[in-house]
Amino acid sequence: MARDVSDATPLSARSELIEWFAAGEKPHDAFAIGTEHEKVPFYRADHAPVPYEGEHGIAALLEGLRAVTGWETIEDAGRVIGLSAVEGGGAISLEPGGQFELSGAPLADVHATAHELSVHLDAVRQAADPLGIGFLTLGMSPKWTRGETPVMPKSRYRIMKGYMPKVGSLGLDMMLRTATVQVNLDFASEADMVTKMRVGLGLQPVATALFANSPFTDGKPNGFLSRRSEIWRHTDPNRTGMLAFAFDDGFGYEAYADWLLDVPMYFVKRGETYHDVSGASFRDLMEGRLSALPGERATVSDWANHASTAFPEVRLKRFLEMRGADVGDANMIAAQAAFWTGLLYDAGALDGAWQLVRDFTAAERQAMRDEVPRLGLDAPAGSRRLRDLARDALDLAEAGLRARARLDPQGRDETLYLAPLQAIAAGRTRAEDLLALYDGPWNGSVDPAFGACAF
Repeated sequence: MARDVSDATPLSARSELIEWFAAGEKPHDAFAIGTEHEKVPFYRADHAPVPYEGEHGIAALLEGLRAVTGWETIEDAGRVIGLSAVEGGGAISLEPGGQFELSGAPLADVHATAHELSVHLDAVRQAADPLGIGFLTLGMSPKWTRGETPVMPKSRYRIMKGYMPKVGSLGLDMMLRTATVQVNLDFASEADMVTKMRVGLGLQPVATALFANSPFTDGKPNGFLSRRSEIWRHTDPNRTGMLAFAFDDGFGYEAYADWLLDVPMYFVKRGETYHDVSGASFRDLMEGRLSALPGERATVSDWANHASTAFPEVRLKRFLEMRGADVGDANMIAAQAAFWTGLLYDAGALDGAWQLVRDFTAAERQAMRDEVPRLGLDAPAGSRRLRDLARDALDLAEAGLRARARLDPQGRDETLYLAPLQAIAAGRTRAEDLLALYDGPWNGSVDPAFGACAF
């Protein structure tokens, strides 16, 4: 989850909320790629979860990483809960269950993304190895129960933890036990945003299938290829989902802002204090009518932070976030960035991708979303299968990356990062490979995953 924004500029009109999104528009030659990925920490010696406190805990890990990187600490009530790059825009944050998240800097191409990830993982190893800590490349912790999972001391998470069970059956599992990777991409205009939003939503089930990598829960198979994706279906219907209205005529910044206004709030932050307003309306904050904070009115920070607490499959902020994938290893993290960059940053590929998804009905899109956690590439895609749609989308992504012609020092373009996905589309998902190992060489145990599925 994103680091909170600090901007006390008051907001007094609905038009200002809409303009906040429009301010994200960039010329095409300024488009960047921002990758965020989470990874679940564990102790290598006994495969136990890592608590915040202690000589070998998350706090010690953050201090060690600060020493390695020179990044500045981010604190909450006097406790270190993240790190921020002195230059370049990157940050480390903690998810509720201790998942370690890199929010990468905006970068020019996938080569730079892969390099950033390599540097990050090297720094994390230097800090983690002396503490005996490793990190899983799975989309969900495979062994510990929810009760066994530690909770990080972040004020906003205490509020969310109290609210989640009121609105969904699996919100706490989402918070504490899942791990994802997303890529953040730019738009040039409202029309460009709309096309990219629709393509992203239409193809998000494809990404979920290609990256399915969370088949174990509580030490055994859970019946899904992406349990992480299934958990999101039972988290909070008011702030998740496929945004069917994004395909309505006239959709744009205004329609998204109106939807977000009706997403219940979690908190209002004033200074270093998080005020619990869970379930309240942002409209009331705009009017100074919040019962928990009478007379307090909305600021830019409030709107930006509220935007980060909506969790649709594609999220609009001042860029677009593609959110449907389980995390995987370093190659899969780079592949996710390559997949969406190829589709959305080349005009020909973007048009081709729109042709792939434009004729699906809302019911067909929802059926893909509902079935993909269990069936993966065998889920329905209208009259076809998701595997067929994935192959077509990968062909377009490859063409888009070739057209971009961004070369690394060896003269290779960004298509090289698609190789893991092309292999999956022609064969099995990572989750199916893991289930085969569980039924075979692993002899019905998930413990080998802590060696085979670690960075």
